[in-house]
Parts: sequence; C-alpha cells; structure tokens
Amino acid sequence: MNDLFTPYTLKGLEMKNRIVMPPMCQYSVEAKDGIATDFHYQHYVSRAIGGAGFIIIEMTDVEADGRISDYDLGLWSDDQIPAIKRIVDACHQYGAKVGIQIAHAGRKAEDAEVPVAPSAIAFDENYKQPRALSTEEVKEMVEKFRKAVQRAIKAGVDAIEIHGAHGYLIHQFHSPLTNKRDDEYGQDLTKFGREVLRAAKEEMPADMPLMMRISAKEYVEDGYDIEESIEFAKKYQEAGVDIFDISSGGEGPIGAGGRPGTHAGYQVPLAREIKKALNVPVIAVGRLDEPTLANAVIGNEEADLIAVGRGMLGNPYWALEASKKLNKETEIPKQYADGFRR
Repeated sequence: MNDLFTPYTLKGLEMKNRIVMPPMCQYSVEAKDGIATDFHYQHYVSRAIGGAGFIIIEMTDVEADGRISDYDLGLWSDDQIPAIKRIVDACHQYGAKVGIQIAHAGRKAEDAEVPVAPSAIAFDENYKQPRALSTEEVKEMVEKFRKAVQRAIKAGVDAIEIHGAHGYLIHQFHSPLTNKRDDEYGQDLTKFGREVLRAAKEEMPADMPLMMRISAKEYVEDGYDIEESIEFAKKYQEAGVDIFDISSGGEGPIGAGGRPGTHAGYQVPLAREIKKALNVPVIAVGRLDEPTLANAVIGNEEADLIAVGRGMLGNPYWALEASKKLNKETEIPKQYADGFRR
C-alpha cells in the first residue's frame, strides 16, 4: 500500500515522496520587475533541504499586467530566466523536483491600469473595471502563455502547471459567471484553456508532465459544482493534462452558493471525484497539514500527491518531521540528522 513517503513517477518526473509544496504567492519582488530574488531562492531551497519531493514555484505571470500585484514573479522576458534557473538547480541538488505555475490574473490584476478579462465584469466593487479582450487578443494571449512555458523549460523545470483556478484568467473563461462573450471563446467556454494547454504541450519535452490547477467548485450563487467541473476537466484532459491540482473557489465574493470548508481535508472529496471520474492522477490540497491525515489520503487512494501549504509556510522541514511522526524512512541531510533521529 502506498503512503506519503512512497516514491511516485509520472512520465519522466520521478519524485522521492508524495509531498508537494504548492504554489503560494509571496508578493516579494520588491523591484517590481518579475525577477525572483534571494528571498525566493531561500524560500524554495529551504523546502528542498527540508524533504519536499516536489516544489511548485508560485504563480508566475505571462505579462506584466497579468500579475495579481506588481510584486509577483513573471516569465514574460528572457531576463527573468536566470533567477528561476538558479532556484531550480539548487532544489535539484537537494533531491527535490520542481514545477512552476504559469498564469494570468485577468480581472484580478490589482495593479494593472486596466485589467483584461473575457467580459467586462468586475470582481467586486473594490476591484477595477476590466475590459473584454478582443478575439485577436485572446489568440495573442495563448502565445504569451506559450512563450512563458518556453522560458520555464529553459530554466530547467521538471513540470509545467497551468493555472486554471481561483478566479484567474483561464477560470474566468470557463466559468459561465464571468464569460458572457458571443465569439468562439464564448460559444465554447473551454476553448481558451484548451488552446493554452495545447500550446504548452507543443513546447514541452514528451516526457514532461503537464499539470493544471482547477477550482472544482465555485462558492457563489449560480456557480458551478463538481458535476460541471468534471465535464470541463475531461476536455482539458483531452487537451493534454496529465495530472490535476484540485482546489476550489476564488471566482467571486462568497454568497448564497455556500461557503468553503475550514475543516481539515475539506477539498479532498473534490480531488477524489475528479480522480474517479477521469481515471487521472490528482493532487489534493487544503488543510492537510497533519501528517497522519495526509498519509491517510494517500493510503485510501483518494489522491496521488499531497500539497501542504500552510504547514510548509510555517515549517520548511515539514516533510522531515512527518517522516519522524509516521515512522517512515526518508533521506535526512547529514547536517540535521540529530534533529530528526527517531
């Protein structure tokens, strides 16, 4: 039976365990140039030393106006490649594999003078009014994703994650709440996302996994639920997704459609349903910081990988401590062996 410390292989990606550091924006590019800093280097490499099997670098944007804030990472310029490569190379040195999340914030780009979106619908009264992308601009946006993927590959990453969740641009296209277009991208709500995925796939080595983060449930009135997300995930799977990273929400202010859970493992049922319906590997995320619970999700075959967000923000050595608590063998840096000896 598999557990949290069982190695996992997906295509050419070989991970020493099932523990994932998920993408979490750090809003720490003080120069506002999208280039990763020494902070980002320490942030990610410390988690590699701390035993994470797979690290996904935070939301990294395809254009300057696609950032949530001007303090976010970017890959719209070749000048941004070396700093990412430095992080990837160092993480590899300590036994972790590295992915990167490629994204565009769409109407949630807080520092863009005029954000762009599928339709001119603001997130809420506190956000700027976006303008709708023209059909030609949507096609150009696909190419911006393509070029960002090209740069990520030059930086040496082991996998690409396309961000289709949390109310950002791809999510905005496939949600009926935010896509009111009457062109080809409104007639088929998954067309933009599928074109981005296919463009990414065309640039990636054949043995590199393509990942996609999706919100499997919306928490607003008339928002979609798991049944609808299974259907659009099938289309994304056909476009080339090898593994889904299952989250939820982010599309609007929480309303009559329900509230997201705050209990441990509240999103695991969503991951389990996607995994079962599509027969596809999934990453479970959401308050899985307790090692016994994370281990059970793997052992019960509800998910293939476990993303530990808050737990790793609070403790870079979460994976090493989990191995001690669960009495599982794992490689411990010799410098820290006395600290994690069972």
